[in-house]
Amino acid sequence: MILDRPRLTRVITVCGPCPAAEVWDRYVRPQRWPQWSPQIRSVTYPAERLQPQTAGVVHGLGGLRVHFRILDVEATGPVRAWAWTVTAAGIRLHLRHTVEATPAGTRTALTVHGPAPAVLLYLPVARLALRRLVG
Repeated sequence: MILDRPRLTRVITVCGPCPAAEVWDRYVRPQRWPQWSPQIRSVTYPAERLQPQTAGVVHGLGGLRVHFRILDVEATGPVRAWAWTVTAAGIRLHLRHTVEATPAGTRTALTVHGPAPAVLLYLPVARLALRRLVG
């Protein structure tokens, strides 16, 4: 596919006043994703909390369906993290999220890897959602 090359990796970091425990809870409960991610309308997922090697569907704006698979969840330690792959319209992205407590609240980072056009188009949307996540 022409959109598959070149591939690109980008990292964005956002800090906010929300406590890290609350940010982590907002992340690991897919039913909460629409609360802070304006591009998500609902999520179909088989469990209450993220679990490795499970799959679901994000229902987005305009009827867009994004299929995803959770790769890993690291729920303990000073930096908690989870990773997943998402696929929509034949395009696949790999995303890794981290959550770390700071004296003023939380720092979250997102690493996105995939076809350059898709990564570049997704970054502004992701930054808005992450600001709402930690705000």
